[in-house]
Amino acid sequence: MSKPKQFDFLMDVFVLACTSFGGPQVHHALFIKKLVNEKQYISEEDYLELLALCSILPGPTSTQTIIAIGFKKGGPLLAYLTLLTWITPAVFIMTLAAYGMTYLQNKSILDYVLPVGIGLIIQAGWQMAQKVIQGWLYYLLMFLTLVIGVYFQNPYIFPLMIFMGGLVSSLNFDRFPKQNKHKMIIPWANFNLYWGFGIGLAILGHFTDYFPIRLFENFYRNGSLVFGGGQVLAPVLFTEFVEFKHLISSEDFLTGMSLSQSLPGPVFALTSYLGVLLMKDYGLFGELMGSIIGALGIFLPGTFLIFFVIRIWGQLKQYRFIRASLAGIQAASVGLTFVAVYLFLDPIIKKSDYISIGIVIASFLIAQFTKLPTILMFALGLLIGVVLNA
Repeated sequence: MSKPKQFDFLMDVFVLACTSFGGPQVHHALFIKKLVNEKQYISEEDYLELLALCSILPGPTSTQTIIAIGFKKGGPLLAYLTLLTWITPAVFIMTLAAYGMTYLQNKSILDYVLPVGIGLIIQAGWQMAQKVIQGWLYYLLMFLTLVIGVYFQNPYIFPLMIFMGGLVSSLNFDRFPKQNKHKMIIPWANFNLYWGFGIGLAILGHFTDYFPIRLFENFYRNGSLVFGGGQVLAPVLFTEFVEFKHLISSEDFLTGMSLSQSLPGPVFALTSYLGVLLMKDYGLFGELMGSIIGALGIFLPGTFLIFFVIRIWGQLKQYRFIRASLAGIQAASVGLTFVAVYLFLDPIIKKSDYISIGIVIASFLIAQFTKLPTILMFALGLLIGVVLNA
């Protein structure tokens, strides 16, 4: 990938970082629309493989997915630049919010941005289903994933269902031709970096008792263990920093959580906001360091993991049962996409918010049958919020 094309890719990532409202499910819909269909940086088959891989790893799934695309297009350097480009807008705004931009707490003008994202999720799920659901077994896997995801809303259910979908599908391995197998060469460096970094921080924090290091370890540990995205991370951090350690007031935490879920980009950027508040006794520079600690601590473990997994994925596919498992993993991923649609739509329907329901339907139809740029769709949703809340 040439340098001009790498720059174009990073510019597209930056546009997505500034317009991807609604959390990881919306992010994936936009990634497919922008990076796969429009720009063709990666094939849809490869994208779905990456999505399946990232879905069974701890950490921010959408962030890991876009990092993996950067890695495939330009190696480790482009992957790290992709990470920085993707997280910077949200981290910047969350840092400013923690410094006192309280007027951002009023997010009513953003109320009609999320329905646009829901419409895009439905359209992405519909397109994925048409491409990857082939045969009664995969329809059954998709349906079971949807039902279980709706009735058992536990973060560990999601990777479990993807694993089970892959396991069931792998039983069809005899439908795939045998390949000449080569000895697996596993580059353990990034995996060793993943666990070694965490242990090193824990040991260093224990013996120095230096608060910034202990804070870094807290965020790194949570980024290493949390499955299910920002909606799962938030209650985990609330328990640790508000209820257990009493380092942040519940009001300040909930303000940051609300804002992070209203902004484009990764919801995990909440940790930059928390880092500033947690380092308030260290002065202006210390608060800025807290923002950096929060961002690096939460995003690094997932980055190390995806670097490790993507390097061995090509070798794993030489085994027939691995190739056979992909169809089941993808079917389960489609089911989880529609679980996200249900979870987003349920409170809107219960409130009888007919404007939002209408925007969802209109967004789906526009995305399905026109080529209107996504940024304009979000701009229209924002405009509706401004007008109705004027």
